[in-house]
Amino acid sequence: MSNHYIEHRGIAVVTGASKGIGAATAQEIAKRGFHVLAGVRQAKDADAIRDANLEPIILDITDEAAITALVKRVAEDPERRPLRALVNNAGMAVNAPVETHPLSEWRRLFEVNLFGHVAMIQALLPMLIASRGTVVNISSIGGKVAMATYGPYAGTKFAIEAVSDALRREVEPLGVKVIVIEPGAVTTEMLGQVDVRGERIIGEMTTEQRGRYATLMHSVISQAKASIPGGAAPGEAGRIIADAITSTRPRTRYTIGRNTAILVRLTRLLPDRMLDRILARDLKSHQPER
Repeated sequence: MSNHYIEHRGIAVVTGASKGIGAATAQEIAKRGFHVLAGVRQAKDADAIRDANLEPIILDITDEAAITALVKRVAEDPERRPLRALVNNAGMAVNAPVETHPLSEWRRLFEVNLFGHVAMIQALLPMLIASRGTVVNISSIGGKVAMATYGPYAGTKFAIEAVSDALRREVEPLGVKVIVIEPGAVTTEMLGQVDVRGERIIGEMTTEQRGRYATLMHSVISQAKASIPGGAAPGEAGRIIADAITSTRPRTRYTIGRNTAILVRLTRLLPDRMLDRILARDLKSHQPER
């Protein structure tokens, strides 16, 4: 654990903070002396997480007016606290074959998982440069390996990895740290709803598409649900992110979850075809009995 708790006081903005990794991160950072502006979508979520040093704000990262209001809140902070950190956590998950996912839904996913984060970075970066602060982008193991049906989601996460690398090389000379967090299975509501989302996707397919992909989708759902008991707790993710923010020399990337680091290493070491076979073999073990 990092010992840098008090000297890093200031404001931290955390998006997607109503539950899961975002809520746990907001709570952990607040404990360490930051005043956290925790972005949520609904008033009921704000009431649930409000606490000492934790100020919920209604924030949709695809809404330009909402981002402008946030910038004004930070710039006009009554205690004149500097902005020290931005944690880009808001996001959506989906499992769908490339062929079946409507282009409008691809665009919506990229609006939230990529362009919304870019909008937040562009809006807050001048203040982070002034304070020599930190940007944390929440990626995924899906930002390193795109398994079957993860094309849309992994596409957004591969993109945020690339944006993070470029940003780091642009702003580290200006004193701003850029950190990528790569969670695997974390026991959040998002992971717990994989079967609901998956069945909806199957239901929206044509009869011909269901013939091609229904078995694959059910295998992916089963695989994801099997990962829940061994998944990392959101609190563990929150502590890793808070440690990274409060470290004077953070790594560029942190993985979260027992098998995540291993899988990331395999993507670097194995030829594509061999990795394909390993992933297919594991997925086949979750194939439903006919």
